[in-house]
Amino acid sequence: MTTHRFTPSKYFNTLGTAEPVLRVANGDTIVTDTIDASGLDAREVAVASRPNPMTGPFFIEGAEPGDTLAVHIERLTPSRATGWTYSPLALTVLDPAAVADRPAPQRAVWDIDQKAGTVRLQQPVAGLEDFAPAIQPMIGCFGVAPAGGQAFSTATSAQNGGNMDYRLFAPGTTAWFPVAVPGALFYLGDGHACQGDGEIVGTGIETSFEMEVTFTVLKRAITWPRGETAEDIFTIGNARPLDQALQHATTEMSKWLGEDYGLDARAASHLMGQVVRYDVGNVFNPAFTVACRIAKKWLTKR
Repeated sequence: MTTHRFTPSKYFNTLGTAEPVLRVANGDTIVTDTIDASGLDAREVAVASRPNPMTGPFFIEGAEPGDTLAVHIERLTPSRATGWTYSPLALTVLDPAAVADRPAPQRAVWDIDQKAGTVRLQQPVAGLEDFAPAIQPMIGCFGVAPAGGQAFSTATSAQNGGNMDYRLFAPGTTAWFPVAVPGALFYLGDGHACQGDGEIVGTGIETSFEMEVTFTVLKRAITWPRGETAEDIFTIGNARPLDQALQHATTEMSKWLGEDYGLDARAASHLMGQVVRYDVGNVFNPAFTVACRIAKKWLTKR
């Protein structure tokens, strides 16, 4: 098992079949740089175009179509002291009658204070002079190449992952992706220093990162992305409208409970009906994201 330090020189605005930038073995770790959603690097120099330019793709030896690529998020470290967001709330989360009163879009810069562990508006608006939420780094967009030679925009998400903006894609989480092409062709980027559920202003606190992830190839098939933290397992549905994303996530969780926990459809429904939790990953992008989550304390592996 080897740790590779990779410095990118080009970036991609699609997740698709491209020439890999690095080939790594099953079990290897990569440490690499990512730029922010608008293409600014650690020096705040524009080195790529929006949306969400990705680092990669990385070819993982032994990953074949029908397998699952497990990606353990070891570390997400902001590589500069500022990030940016937009306001106001997105059109997708407002009542139609409220749109007329919506203020004009405005970009705001945030200070990222890693010593204090907080983020803070550089020019606070009235009422937020003391607002300083904790840094909670997460990956907004990552995944693998889809099947059939397709290339999906980094503005959206699908079965291969993509721009899901789910807050639990954070250090300590292992994300699973269905492999559709040899080597999986894994991409990552769009790091956020902080973000509320739903990415309801169209951004998190967008900044550049140094990211460290470890790959494991699993010889099993999944349909939609999955994830695991110390406390929970979760499945991801990406679609629009929101209820379709929820359906994908729920179906994938029921399948997982059968495969790994020995629960048939009726037993899974009893469990899920009482303890499932739904999280909204993204309600801004072309495809919305819903996570179906269950605490591990309710589960016993078979």
